[in-house]
Amino acid sequence: MEPKPQTVHVPPEGEDIVYTPSGKLAGKKALITGGDSGIGRAVAILFAMEGAKLAIAYLPSEEEDAQHTKAQIEKNGGELTLIPSDLSLSINCEDVANRAVDALGGIDILVNNATTRQEHGDISDISEEQWMSTFRVNIDSYFHLTKHLLPHLSNGATIINIASVDCYIGVPSRLDYATSKGAVIAFTRALSNHLVKKGIRVNAVASGPVWTPLMATGVSEKSQKGFGPGNWTPMDRVGQPSEIATSYVFLAFQESVFMSGQTLHPNGVIIANG
Repeated sequence: MEPKPQTVHVPPEGEDIVYTPSGKLAGKKALITGGDSGIGRAVAILFAMEGAKLAIAYLPSEEEDAQHTKAQIEKNGGELTLIPSDLSLSINCEDVANRAVDALGGIDILVNNATTRQEHGDISDISEEQWMSTFRVNIDSYFHLTKHLLPHLSNGATIINIASVDCYIGVPSRLDYATSKGAVIAFTRALSNHLVKKGIRVNAVASGPVWTPLMATGVSEKSQKGFGPGNWTPMDRVGQPSEIATSYVFLAFQESVFMSGQTLHPNGVIIANG
């Protein structure tokens, strides 16, 4: 039977979208960190619509969002396992890896999406703890989780890391965040070469400004007042999570089999070189 378009509501980060699934990820097993809201949530919904069996990891304090995501996926006929955990603690990364493998019976797709971000006026405003905290979530957790899942990844598996346009344009008010996302790009490139002989692909998605809870909480009140046409992207708007999630579907699907070590840039025509 030919799949029919389905309307997926992604509140509060997105709008109604019509998405036509075609079984691209049928039979695949995916773990998505930070999958309770924002881009991670949109990725989880589209992956499920494409037939993937899912687990999401998220902060215990985000349980309400996680339950909302679970309800949406199950409403669409999907299956989702919830794994609350703080991935800034390396010991938890091993636990999440084991729980995901046990729940799904293996892993084919890892989406390293957990992210934290704050704005700072000056480098002197960034404490050592803030700097280290940003890196523990934005890059250290990617390393630890990938390391613990590697024994369970086989030929054809794929890893997708979330980067950001910020590391390409050097946003001064987000020095720690932009730097950590630059590390994600380097990690993606090096890891892709490290795993190529195993048949495991590694890519990244560096989105532009996207209206998510992370943006709402990580952007200053002054910056939020500038939210509007012409102030964010040449397209005169910010993106919606569902518009970014399609890049993850492409990278997870075997149609992108010749792509590894690369970064996609869904960013509203912000020219990002590198």
